[in-house]
Amino acid sequence: MLLGIIAGLTTCALWGLTFVAPRAVAPFTAWDLTIARYGIFGLACLMLLADRRFRPMGIARSRLLIGLLLGGAGYVGYFISVAFAVQLAGAAVPPVIIGTMPVFLAIIANIRERSAPWKALALPLALIAIGVAIVNAATVSVADVADTESILLGVLASSAALVIWIAYGLANAAVMRSATAPNGLQWTGLQGIGAAIGSLLLLPLASFDLAGTASVSEATRFVVWALVMGLTGSWFATWCWVVASRRLPLALAAQLIVAETVFGLTYGFMFEGRPPSPAEAIGAIMQVAGVCSAIAVFSKSSASSSLSRKSVAQV
Repeated sequence: MLLGIIAGLTTCALWGLTFVAPRAVAPFTAWDLTIARYGIFGLACLMLLADRRFRPMGIARSRLLIGLLLGGAGYVGYFISVAFAVQLAGAAVPPVIIGTMPVFLAIIANIRERSAPWKALALPLALIAIGVAIVNAATVSVADVADTESILLGVLASSAALVIWIAYGLANAAVMRSATAPNGLQWTGLQGIGAAIGSLLLLPLASFDLAGTASVSEATRFVVWALVMGLTGSWFATWCWVVASRRLPLALAAQLIVAETVFGLTYGFMFEGRPPSPAEAIGAIMQVAGVCSAIAVFSKSSASSSLSRKSVAQV
């Protein structure tokens, strides 16, 4: 379980960069970064196919299609939604709205798998939900009236990203926890190729004119961010999440994703050059406390299951 938790937290640290990357590459747009990021992700996966370990051999056609769709619709659709949300509502709103995903996904997962008692999950889920509510309320209360429409549009974009993430989490976990789960490296490669295919559909929206007008520093910054997001924020983060999905109950893995919110907030505050407000800090701390409580619950549940299996074996 420990390896799964480390893999999940590593994923969240890398995915949290999604909340600042669109603003860091200006004057290039979210479309430009999406195309470059997932193009690099897919190209890396294609290059790795030279090694037999990375080839999706022996995977059913239906699974191949699911892997490609998870990469195309899941990654590209999610990133675009988050990018617009950040541009419309700033650094704080998107992470905390998407941060409700662990609550919804954990509830859905526990209904399906009953990985832990509902009484034990009540405290972690409550801490996470309250933390999200506190940060949202604080952000909306300090917003200018003139920005209300933009914030509402950002909330809608964040909600779209939330729905996409939940669908991705459920589908990915169903495949990786099945008896015929594919190899993690192969599954990562399929998603990368799917993401690259999805990004090609956005080529008409690319800012080709910026190639000649952007300064050297702006172009360099864009290339660096594209490489970081494509190789670490996509390929390595996806592989880590595949490991976490295989080793952890979905109800626990879902709650770990709160760390993405915390990392996203932290990166956003660093980018804006400001400390968190008291409400933002309290909300983030409550979410972290919720994750720690969830880990404790599932660790206890796992230990109890192991003892039960040993008792049965001895009998």
